Amino acid sequence: MDRLHAKTALVTGAGRGIGRAIALRLASEGARVGIHYAANDAAAKNTLAAVDAAGGSGFLLRTELGVPGDADALWAAFDQHADGADILVNNAGVVGNGTIDQVTEEDYDRVFAVNAKAPFFIVQRGLSRLRDGGRIINISSGVTKVAFPGMTSYAAAKGAVEVLTLTLAQTLGPRGITVNAVSPGTIETDIHPWMADADAKAAAAAYSVFNRVGQPEDVADAVAFLASSDGRWVTGQNIDVSGGSGLGI
Repeated sequence: MDRLHAKTALVTGAGRGIGRAIALRLASEGARVGIHYAANDAAAKNTLAAVDAAGGSGFLLRTELGVPGDADALWAAFDQHADGADILVNNAGVVGNGTIDQVTEEDYDRVFAVNAKAPFFIVQRGLSRLRDGGRIINISSGVTKVAFPGMTSYAAAKGAVEVLTLTLAQTLGPRGITVNAVSPGTIETDIHPWMADADAKAAAAAYSVFNRVGQPEDVADAVAFLASSDGRWVTGQNIDVSGGSGLGI
């Protein structure tokens, strides 16, 4: 497939996990992909090598999110490689564990700075670079759909992203830009080392009607649809990519 030929994409947090899968998927569709990462040079270079090996093209952008000036730094780095963007995927995030009585103010601020504030200002600063008819896809989470006390701050931050998605869809509609969210369930990546325990993984799999945990590619395929012309009439939506997790609750 070549649905994204001549398109330029920026994927935050693309060095590994879901972001890596998204970068590879968009590149396989013909997009030139900006692979953003915060610190792990080896992982990011590995992602770029995989993109190149698959016949795609990309470039690396190392900037830290969740700090003052992060959005400006990201776009300044992007401008060194491209003169505009067609697709923006706000994927980068940090996990925030703890019930409300356990979350410190420092933890809360960090989770919101990376997961909610950074996407807000990345979009704001990117509006002059994002071409008309473009795509914005925000990665949310299934924890916004059910009560999940063990990830209170994380769920709240992702809820903010979902409301932002609705607002941006209305705001950017006149420019032909679609704005959607994708909400994964439990995905098997290296940020979940507990999945090495067979019993824990089986318990997580049981939430899905397919009795398995998700893979990064399951999320990337949904993002690719929204990024392509096939998703042109879809905006302001939150696509659940959890394998039907929680349907029986």
